[in-house]
Amino acid sequence: MARTFAEWWNTIPEDLRNKVRSGDEQNKPLLNQINFIWVSNLMHNKPDLNPTAHELLEWIVTGQIDAMRK
Repeated sequence: MARTFAEWWNTIPEDLRNKVRSGDEQNKPLLNQINFIWVSNLMHNKPDLNPTAHELLEWIVTGQIDAMRK
């Protein structure tokens, strides 16, 4: 079973969550914000914290995150 966005988000260190979402907390998370965390995790040798492609797709399809904003 894939994790929900909220379940995955809670595995990300708070300082990184705050950096990515600062000033944008009232909106749904954007795919670009998740991509920033993805790259950060790779650069810090923490790829196990990244969501799977299936999870990302599920989050977009179910409206848990936005792929882009109008």
